Formats: sequence, C-alpha cells, structure tokens
Amino acid sequence: MSITTIGIDADDTLWHNETIFRLTQTRFGQLLAPWAQMDHLSERLAATEARNLRLYGYGVKGFTLSMLETAMELTGGDLPGSVTREILAAGREMLSHPVEPLAGVEQALHRLSQRWRLVLITKGDLFDQENKLARSGLGDLFHAVEIVSEKTAASYATIFERHGQGADHSAMIGNSVRSDILPALEAGAWAAYIPYAVTWAHEVAEPPVEHPRYQQLGNIAQVHDWLIMAERLMAGD
Repeated sequence: MSITTIGIDADDTLWHNETIFRLTQTRFGQLLAPWAQMDHLSERLAATEARNLRLYGYGVKGFTLSMLETAMELTGGDLPGSVTREILAAGREMLSHPVEPLAGVEQALHRLSQRWRLVLITKGDLFDQENKLARSGLGDLFHAVEIVSEKTAASYATIFERHGQGADHSAMIGNSVRSDILPALEAGAWAAYIPYAVTWAHEVAEPPVEHPRYQQLGNIAQVHDWLIMAERLMAGD
C-alpha cells in the first residue's frame, strides 16, 4: 500500500493570509475608535463573522461585509460615509495584497510533486482563491485545485476518490486542526498539522495527538520524510 494523493491547504499553509486579516482588523479598530474599544469591537466583529459564515462563506468579501455590518450596529445605523469608504478600501486592498509564499514552500512542493499527486484543497471565494494561486506562481505544481464551501469528511472523501485511490491512500497538509486535520482523519486519510504564527479563532480545535495517522510538523519541508514514514507504516515495515 502507498500514498498517491496529497491534499494541501492554501491560506497560511502556502502563503501568508491571517496576518493580513489582523492588520485590517487593527485598521478597522482605528476607524471605529470613536464608538468602541478595540476589545469590544473585536468581539462584536467575531460574532458577526460567525453569524454570517453560512451566508457569505469564507474570505475577504464576507469579512468586509461583516466589518460594515458591525460598524453599522455600533453606530446605530449612522455610519459616516467616509468610514464606509475606508472599510471598502481596506477590503479592496486585501484582495489585491501581494501573495507571499511562506519560506521553503516552493522547494518543498517541487520535491513532493516528483513522487505524489498534489491537490490544492481550500475554502473561500472562488475568484479570490484562484487569483491568489495564479499570483503565487505555484499553480503548475498542482495536479488539481478544489475550492469548497466547507471542509468536511465527506468533501475530503470525494476529492481523494476523484484524484487518487481514496482517502486511505491520501494525506492532508494544513494549518487548521478544525478544517484540515480532523475531517481528513475522519475520512480515513493521513494528516499533518503545520501551525502558522496566528490562527483565526474559528479554526482553533484540540489536535488529535493520539491518532495513529496524525502528525504535527514544524514546516512544510518536513512533509516529504513524514510521508515516506507513513508509507512504510502502511506497508507494515
């Protein structure tokens, strides 16, 4: 038995993303300072985002709409036009922000692609994610791209069946325990968690440290050797 397909997350696994959201949230706090303290504003924005996920999904556009909604609530519907324009401008800047791959990512993907089929598996806005992949310069290293509304055990099972020999012969690599690790393991795949410097609260979950197919790694360069070890375990070595 061997691994044929490697699913790899995009945001904060291949390139910086959450830090851009944090910088924009700081800017949002400065704009709304006359109406709310930063801690309270952050709580209100997080609650609005969570409430809107089922309507807007993940990504910059939904985040921008949630900022506007939060601002409207905190100002009693009397949000100055200048602040509205600044919030919209912040959203546009996020969408056009340079895509900066993490250190060692390109080299690691080149090495992995020599042995396994790589599939980018991400969630969020279709146009935004496709655009980021194109601007990253990493697109040619992937056999396929799958952009889903939510990462679930069922979606992983379908993707790994479509692009390989099923979840049992696949692995998922990502920075979110909630989205990249737990549902992939539930589907029957291997899963490697590579923490990013900061994590969106919505993605936080307890890592399944006792699971035999789970591993936490320090960086993406370590994935190759971990997969070799996983294949040896599958073969009974």
